[in-house]
Amino acid sequence: MVLKYMYIDESGDLGFSKNSSKVLVISALLVEDSKDLDRIIKNMRRNKFSRELRVATEIKANNSSPDLRKHMIHKLNRLPGAANFNITFIKKHLTSEYLLNHKDKLYNFVAGKLAVNINLYDCDLEIRIDKSKGKQLLRDDFNQYFEQLLRKDSDIGRLNIHHSYSHSFSGLQFADLLAWSVYQKEERDNPEYVNLFGFESKFYDFPVKYERLFK
Repeated sequence: MVLKYMYIDESGDLGFSKNSSKVLVISALLVEDSKDLDRIIKNMRRNKFSRELRVATEIKANNSSPDLRKHMIHKLNRLPGAANFNITFIKKHLTSEYLLNHKDKLYNFVAGKLAVNINLYDCDLEIRIDKSKGKQLLRDDFNQYFEQLLRKDSDIGRLNIHHSYSHSFSGLQFADLLAWSVYQKEERDNPEYVNLFGFESKFYDFPVKYERLFK
């Protein structure tokens, strides 16, 4: 089986105060070769964006210039086999007191709604998610739940999930950009960056689940 790579990150927060975001976006980037992403970042650091990235240990969309963000998206558009999957959780629709009071379970639940809509066949899969859960118990809980739902309508061989720091993996920096781009559209009604997506992309809303766009 061919080995594919998936990178997961989110934008927004899990809070419910008046200062919290209205939505939480979780994005998953799927690629056939992680080294392609490494080469893109390396070339950006050496050439066109060397000045902007001179002291940056990692690329974060929120701290980057519009030109840099657009460059990364255009590079993904040219990457054979690249695809991404995005879910937007609309907080005002939450009715579960349990999930309201257990943020880790809430995150897992929303990520699970994304996983069940990703269908992969005849591949092994290596997943990296931006490291946010400090306790191994919480990471194991996520891993078990996400894998169970991802496998539901897929045919995946070996599957490994790693919780990693984004500065160490180019794929997580791209996933950050994708989640940030969708967040700009859903939270701030700014579709500028999502409109640039030319690679295969799927978008879902939750609790109201439906596919809104496929390119």
